[in-house]
Order: sequence, then structure tokens, then C-alpha cells
Amino acid sequence: MAPLHRAATPEDIADACDALSATRYATGQTLLVDGGLSLVV
Repeated sequence: MAPLHRAATPEDIADACDALSATRYATGQTLLVDGGLSLVV
């Protein structure tokens, strides 16, 4: 189970995409949207 204790919604992914596309200084990034699951050891 992800640390946020819920599955991502389409709106969660859309918000992350909007935030990344809104910045003019980020280039060639991979945005990991997994609710903190990658932090769990």
C-alpha cells in the first residue's frame, strides 16, 4: 500500500502533468507520480 493509503485518480495524474508543463525551466524530466510508493523500502 502506498504511504498516501489510496490509489491515484486520473485527476492526480492530470495535476502532476499540469504542474510539470506549467514550469518553463524543467526539461527532459521523468515525473514519478506513485503516492510515495517508491520511498517504501
